[in-house]
Amino acid sequence: KAMTTSLSELNDRYEVIDALHRYAIGLDTKDLTLLESAFTSDAVADFTPAATKVGMEFPLLTGREAIVSALSQFLANYTTSHTVGNARAQVKGDIANLYALVEAQHVPLSDRSRHFLFKNQYTINLVREGNLWLIKHLHIENLWTDGDLKVITG
Repeated sequence: KAMTTSLSELNDRYEVIDALHRYAIGLDTKDLTLLESAFTSDAVADFTPAATKVGMEFPLLTGREAIVSALSQFLANYTTSHTVGNARAQVKGDIANLYALVEAQHVPLSDRSRHFLFKNQYTINLVREGNLWLIKHLHIENLWTDGDLKVITG
């Protein structure tokens, strides 16, 4: 049986994945307006599983302002590059789920010879607000790491 997908469904999938791209590019370019545009006002970002796996404590972040503030403070001393792959979006009306693999490279501004790389699995719940898809809940699990852990932990 051939599967058919409407242009509207394809557009929704693209826009859902674009929310993750806004997040990643906002982090890497330190564009807080773009980063904010990825989240609902009451969003939750759960980095705790990924952080715990490498021996860090990172609080559960609730609310767009808290998420953007914490991430911008944490990443202020790094050059980062986030690469999104294997993104798969499922849309039902105004709710969507997104799975993606994201590599997050961290290089300290003070010493570009060192790095720490996370390979993470993202599970994201999104909602449509107007014509924009926004992250409602972001959950990050770490699959593996590479590099100098002290880049992240100090």
